[in-house]
Amino acid sequence: MKKILHLLILCLFAWNVQAELNIDISGGKTEPMPIAVAEFTGAPKASELREIVKNDLESSGLFRVIDKDAYLQKISNVSEVPDFQNWQAINAQALVVAHVEYANAAVQDEDAKLRLSFYLWDVYEGQHKLANVLVLTQTEWRRLGHIMADMIYSRITGESGYFDTRIVYVEEKGPVSKRVKRLAMMDQDGANRYYLTDGKSMVLTPRFAPNMQKIAYLSFDKGKPRIMIMDLKKMVSWDLGPFKGMNFAPRFSNDGQKLLLSEAVRDNTEIFMYDLNTHTKTQLTFNNSTIDTSPCFSPDDSKIVFNSDRSGSQQLYVMDANGKNVKRISFGSKGSYATPVWSPRGDYIAFTKIQNNTFYIGVMRPDGSGERLLTQGFLVEGPDWAPNGRVLVFFKQQPYNDGSMGQTGLYTIDVTGNNEKHLKTPANASDPAWSPLLFEKKM
Repeated sequence: MKKILHLLILCLFAWNVQAELNIDISGGKTEPMPIAVAEFTGAPKASELREIVKNDLESSGLFRVIDKDAYLQKISNVSEVPDFQNWQAINAQALVVAHVEYANAAVQDEDAKLRLSFYLWDVYEGQHKLANVLVLTQTEWRRLGHIMADMIYSRITGESGYFDTRIVYVEEKGPVSKRVKRLAMMDQDGANRYYLTDGKSMVLTPRFAPNMQKIAYLSFDKGKPRIMIMDLKKMVSWDLGPFKGMNFAPRFSNDGQKLLLSEAVRDNTEIFMYDLNTHTKTQLTFNNSTIDTSPCFSPDDSKIVFNSDRSGSQQLYVMDANGKNVKRISFGSKGSYATPVWSPRGDYIAFTKIQNNTFYIGVMRPDGSGERLLTQGFLVEGPDWAPNGRVLVFFKQQPYNDGSMGQTGLYTIDVTGNNEKHLKTPANASDPAWSPLLFEKKM
């Protein structure tokens, strides 16, 4: 994995608290805010960085970047006060201006640092709401655009951004009978893709540790399914076991000290908690001849959601982190539930639902109320949350008109059920997991 280099913040937020530029996204579908992103001045990568910021903001569904051919003013100096009437005339509510340059003019090789200076202006108030300078090495230049977009998104929406993140997933190639599955990693916009495993062993369900230093996943090395941990800095993996039976469905605790997993022995599958420091495991569920699996911690690690067929069909349950006080929470219309994932904000649990041969991605509150189905298809499965709890990533497969199965791909959707987007990959892709914010985790 590339070394993620240190980011410096040289100048922090500045705004007039009496005049707030914002989007209220607490409700349902929101009309995108028209925003102007002026041509970035300076070099290098100025036009490319502008494109990253533009694409990030538009991909959220909350912003509409006005076509630059409509701009009436050319910004040549990032620190000059714009002529706001020119921007009001094209109905821009906000204006972004930026300048990029080498932090040290004498050093311009691949180890050189780039300095990105930018302002976010409220066009109608005539005041800047955000002023910042970011510095990062040239090899990580794309992150400058993602971090800048995160800061703009956060300033206007009041929520944390999610653009400076990565997605790990399973790439699938070859015929179904000889499918090669290997772990792949990429930026959330699909750039900087690279592989973590060589494809010699089938892999499934990769999951990030909260500090972004490790990934837990299921490997079928030599035909034996087992949970592996990969150190992303050293690029080495090791077996979590040994266990009596097949172990699968790993998920880290939010403090990074424990790992939830399922272990199957004959017809029984139970949930265990594995302490990564003491290398001991604790059994949390005790139900003979039932399948308890897909456990996930709440954000404060005090609760666990999981799915179980103990009631006769596969349903969602919540229990205390010690395995006590088990309560069923899925009581919707007929159907089964799987792959529950607790939102980073704690307000929702996402899940896969199967009903009448149709798959759905949905959300419900932790007590089971407020169930909403966000999207559906022949096969939609495996949701995971962006770090701000606003967006979900999942995988989907649809049959062709002749009945044969189509490509399996990654998609994102807003928690409101709006703005579903295909995240393009060069091959079939499944089992996505979204990383924490890189900037927050590396400071």
